[in-house]
Amino acid sequence: MKLVMITEFYNFLDEWNELLGFSTPLHHKTIMDFLVSVWTTEPKRGLLMSFRHSGKSTVVGIFAACVLYLRPETRILILSAESGLASRMVSHIRHVLENHPKCSNLIPQTKKEWAQGRITVNRPIGIREPSVICQGVHGNITGMRADLIICDDVEVPNTCNTAQKRDSLREKLRELDFILSPSGAMIYIGTPHTMDTIYRTQEDD
Repeated sequence: MKLVMITEFYNFLDEWNELLGFSTPLHHKTIMDFLVSVWTTEPKRGLLMSFRHSGKSTVVGIFAACVLYLRPETRILILSAESGLASRMVSHIRHVLENHPKCSNLIPQTKKEWAQGRITVNRPIGIREPSVICQGVHGNITGMRADLIICDDVEVPNTCNTAQKRDSLREKLRELDFILSPSGAMIYIGTPHTMDTIYRTQEDD
C-alpha cells in the first residue's frame, strides 16, 4: 500500500518538475517519502526540518496538491505564525492545482472559494469546510475540522522570543488535537529559533 502511494507521489512530483523544466533533486524525493510516511503511518505525526532554501515548503505544497488529487474529500488546514505566511502556501497549492496535468478535473467551473486564503476543489457534496484553508496561529480556529494539518513555520522570532510567548504558542497548538479528524495527520515544518524550542520532545530532555 505505502509503495503504491509513494510511487503516486513521486510521479506527481516528477511531472510537476518536468512541466517547469527541472529534474527532481534526490533530497526532494527524500522529503516526499517522509511526508507520505507521516500521511500513511501511525501515529501520523511528523516534524520536517531541513536546511534553508532546500525547497521543503515547495515539496510540502506539491504533496498537499497530490493529496487532493488522490483524495479530493480531504480537508487541509495550513497554520503559520501569521496568516500572510500561511496564505503563501495556499497560493502555491492553488498554483499546482491549476497547472498540473493530473488536476484539471479538480478545478471548479465557478471559483466561489478559490481565493488567496482558501480553496475548494471539485469533490463529493456535503463537506462543509474548504479543501484548503489558511490561518495565523493566533487566529480563530475554533470549530474548524481538518484531515491534514500543516504547521508551516509557526515558531518564528515574533512567536517565541520570550518564555511567555512560547507558552502561549504551545497552548494554542494543543487546540489542533481537537480540530484534527480521528484518522488525520499533522506535519510540522520549521526551524528552531531558541533552545526552548516547541519542536523539542520529552525524549530530548
